[in-house]
Amino acid sequence: MFSPFLHKYDVQNQLSQPNTMKQTTTTLRNFADTKPHYQLLDGLRGVAALLVIVYHIFEGFAFSGSMNGVGNGLITTFNHGHTAVDFFFILSGFVISYAYDDRWGRLSVGGFFKRRLIRLQPMLVMGATVGAISFLVSGCLRWDGTTTPVGWVMVALCMMIFMIPATPGVGYDVRGYGEMFSLNGPAWSLFFEYIGNIVYALFIRRLSTKKLACLTGLLALLHVWFFGGNVSEYNSVGVGWTLDTVNFFGGMLRMLFPFTMGMLLARTFKPRKIKGAFWLCSAMLIAIFAVPYLGDAGKISLNSLYEVACIAFVFPLIVWLGACGAAENKATERINKFLGEISYPLYIIHYPVMYLFYMWLINNQYYGLKDTILAPALVIVVSVAMAYAALKLYDEPVRRWLSKKLIK
Repeated sequence: MFSPFLHKYDVQNQLSQPNTMKQTTTTLRNFADTKPHYQLLDGLRGVAALLVIVYHIFEGFAFSGSMNGVGNGLITTFNHGHTAVDFFFILSGFVISYAYDDRWGRLSVGGFFKRRLIRLQPMLVMGATVGAISFLVSGCLRWDGTTTPVGWVMVALCMMIFMIPATPGVGYDVRGYGEMFSLNGPAWSLFFEYIGNIVYALFIRRLSTKKLACLTGLLALLHVWFFGGNVSEYNSVGVGWTLDTVNFFGGMLRMLFPFTMGMLLARTFKPRKIKGAFWLCSAMLIAIFAVPYLGDAGKISLNSLYEVACIAFVFPLIVWLGACGAAENKATERINKFLGEISYPLYIIHYPVMYLFYMWLINNQYYGLKDTILAPALVIVVSVAMAYAALKLYDEPVRRWLSKKLIK
């Protein structure tokens, strides 16, 4: 039904080699989630991370146009790529529920938080550091053309490491665009991911499946009201990146609904064998993100309703298909393994590269692929290479060390 594997290591093979017994014990403690993984879900997380980069490339073209007085800044190509974040939240709810729901008799809340910190925090620190370096390389230049003192850059670095968001206009909003974490914008989703983990450990995990379904239904109604009714006036679900009332409430909704949906799916999941699931699901994600901007109809945002429908119906279907599938050959298995491994490093590292890319687009007045194709391709290659290097040279060794020290 699914292809089980441990995160990074094959325990059975290691147990057959006496001289690796100690390493195996450390590994089991290190990556303590030793239940079988759904392999294709790891790969699909990597596909979504790559598609986020593609979306941000087209965001860069639109941003360059708006900064140079050309166009209105609307992203018309790959318009729905930002909903990959909502797909991540569904995956997170599914995987966390599957991995931890039946372990709370043996696992304390503190033990859960330790494991989640070990999983998320090292690359968050790396993302903040790369973001600071990127901003320093740019000359500490804000989007309005002024510069930010280096001292505020160091404050922004520390604030991101400790997940303390900036309100628009404060000193450590170093780019002056109002991002929660202006050294690395996508870190806003990690802020809400941490909140989701806290809410799960303290409250949601205790709910019966029936009560969880009721909560998910209520959140779905709020989702439709908030986004379909265009409360944010964004004409999309793309909220949560800045710290104002609308974005904080919208960001919480954006995280909680798919997260609980993922949990509900994990609790009720009954697998079937589906061939070619990885390629089918990847094609579905590309097709969903590539649908053109749909506009609005009065007070109703058609574009937002389309995205809400994808989050409520299509993304859970993709997760279900991915959980039912298995890698059918060595090539697909290797692709899924590689994409799964780099997915989180890629997501948290790529945007500092994007900031430099955006500045280059603005300075050269480039507004689309007709102006430059090689540069976007280079951005993707550099981001993937940096993510893989960070994974192997930093993230995995640091997580091993932290687990050895903190997980008893």
